[in-house]
Amino acid sequence: MTESDWGDWLPRAVEDADPESVAVWYLGCNGFVLKGADGTTIYVDPYVGTGDPPRTVRMVPVPFDPEDVDEADALLVTHEHTDHVHGPSQAPILENTGATLHGPDDSLDVAFEDEEWPETYGVSDDQFNEVAEGDSFEVGEFTVHVEVANDPDATHPVSYVFEHDSGTVFHGGDTKPTDEFARIGDKYDIDLGILAFGSVGNIPDKETGEPSRTKWYNDENQAIEAAAALQFDRFLPSHWDMWKGLTADPKVLHDHSRSFEYPRELEIVEIGDRVDL
Repeated sequence: MTESDWGDWLPRAVEDADPESVAVWYLGCNGFVLKGADGTTIYVDPYVGTGDPPRTVRMVPVPFDPEDVDEADALLVTHEHTDHVHGPSQAPILENTGATLHGPDDSLDVAFEDEEWPETYGVSDDQFNEVAEGDSFEVGEFTVHVEVANDPDATHPVSYVFEHDSGTVFHGGDTKPTDEFARIGDKYDIDLGILAFGSVGNIPDKETGEPSRTKWYNDENQAIEAAAALQFDRFLPSHWDMWKGLTADPKVLHDHSRSFEYPRELEIVEIGDRVDL
């Protein structure tokens, strides 16, 4: 298992925090922690693996050891890819905290069939909850809505809307634009929206190993198209830091967003940073 490059300061910072509204920490890749004013703590897509070099090579530090996470009420995953569902990154959190993992069917298949979490880790079947588009459920002070996502590389992706008395957060996983986003943008007042952003790279093919033109995340125009349709007040781009050959500079999104009503602001953060609603 990968060891943290930063010791345990990040999980301790999350546990020690006493936000007045909702605090959101960026874990790199597409991982986030949300913590509400009453202490409810939700992890979304946390991943501390190093990828599969030389095909996927991690470019940012491993910010925490999941064994050091002592407080979590829920862990949510958006789709079945390894950097979103990963036993070594996530099962220890469930084991230590008793939290429930919420995810779509194909994501749970990874945990049960591909990686056999209940047989490998100290987790039980009742710590898993299958979700689908249209579902809603409560996690402490948050109401979580499961919405559609458009990720052609995934078999069953979803997005999440977190509603809280202090505001609303959207996490799109690796989604690209979809006509459904106009409906979602009208339905929710999204204060902070998270979308994956990155460059096109020449990445070795998974089967042949031959370099292949690869586009896994939104480019500049797609990112702003999606953020505008979803009517983000603040847009936080993610995933741009993670994989060698697919990294990008999120500051360029300022130029692409300038003439649109939404997003109203860009929230550019680095791994380990905290923002508040």
